[in-house]
Amino acid sequence: MEKKALSFLVLSLSIQFTVVAQSIDKLITPKEATRIETVLSADDMQGRRTFTSGIDKASAFIESEFKGIGLQPFNGATNFRQEFFMTASKAVSSKITINGEEIFNNQVVTFSYLPEVSLTEKSDITVVSINKGDNIGKKFNEYYNSTKSLLVLVDDSFKNVLPNIQQIDRITANPGQNTILFVFGVIDATTFTINLTNTITKKSLNNVVGVLPGKSKPNEYVIFSGHYDHLGIGSPQEGVPHDATDSIYNGANDDAAGSTAVIMLAKYFKKKNNNERTIIFTTFVAEELGGYGAKYFSKQLAPEQVIAMFNLEMIGTESKWGKNSAYITGFEKSDMGSILQKNLEGSAFKFYPDPYPEQELFYRSDNATLAKLGVPAHTISTSKMDNEANYHKASDEIGTLDINNMTQIIKAIAISSSSIISGKDTPSRVDTAQLR
Repeated sequence: MEKKALSFLVLSLSIQFTVVAQSIDKLITPKEATRIETVLSADDMQGRRTFTSGIDKASAFIESEFKGIGLQPFNGATNFRQEFFMTASKAVSSKITINGEEIFNNQVVTFSYLPEVSLTEKSDITVVSINKGDNIGKKFNEYYNSTKSLLVLVDDSFKNVLPNIQQIDRITANPGQNTILFVFGVIDATTFTINLTNTITKKSLNNVVGVLPGKSKPNEYVIFSGHYDHLGIGSPQEGVPHDATDSIYNGANDDAAGSTAVIMLAKYFKKKNNNERTIIFTTFVAEELGGYGAKYFSKQLAPEQVIAMFNLEMIGTESKWGKNSAYITGFEKSDMGSILQKNLEGSAFKFYPDPYPEQELFYRSDNATLAKLGVPAHTISTSKMDNEANYHKASDEIGTLDINNMTQIIKAIAISSSSIISGKDTPSRVDTAQLR
């Protein structure tokens, strides 16, 4: 290519990027980010805990935003609420004896979705152990996720993890017929009797989903998501620390920031009105309980039709590289990150691979369910997971956010995703055989 032609191309690209930037500056603004964030992280949202009036209020606000933007409901629904149900279990009474000795309630954690449980050593239940020196996390997850009834004897050296296990919500989307008990400080169970009574209830909850139909590729989907639930109000009974001066866990960064971005991107792409692929905007519920909203949502889609998923999680603070930067979890699992960075050439913004691989963030957010189905589904974040001062604390309030930087991140996501939304670029699929 001749030098003159090359110079003209560079100049042309520079002008094009400048025009896009000027256009987007009018549509994605700090003022708008502040407006949405202020509502979602306000005290009257009561920390947006799932199954509370606070989460219902947050849902209604997001629904009104989607309606005002002019999105369409998902999959023929009459509104923006994607409702589903979960089963909750609350212990009423328990009486457990092992080798003739009564076991105190403060030694036991039970998981059962049956109203009545009566088991002995002669029943269909297996006795297993978590011994001193074992990987407690790995062993716990193995037994907790079992479909069989288990009596798990946990060595007393792990008694410090008992409070953490006690705090796990007894709620599931798929209640089994089995019972799992973790008993601490008992090393042998030759004979035993287990009698439990539980109150079982069905609870409704909902994602908020809006759609912007594609012009030429309506059956190819690009998803922008964040979760709108958080931890609620601090309470020892709920396992959330309580501070007399501030007990509301506002979740401004986690993840009102991501939900704010989803709303702003919906407004931006609706105004642009040039998306060839269908865009789905969704805010998930129950992420803090185990990603249940994303799991339900993922089952409503044919994964081969989902071209890409941008999950936005905690983008309200500066990343470890400072302003105008963010990282992408699972960067190496598809070429989506490279596509995004290519589309940002000429700007000051840069995406990086996840700098905290040991924390396995790729598997810990709402992108994971679709990624495990082969979708290039990644989370974009700036959270300094080794040193995020307000993470899961009552101090996670709007005043701790860098709204101007957050606005720049949202702009970068809008611009970098443009070639995927237009149908020009299609990210490579995630190799599910390489996932854990």
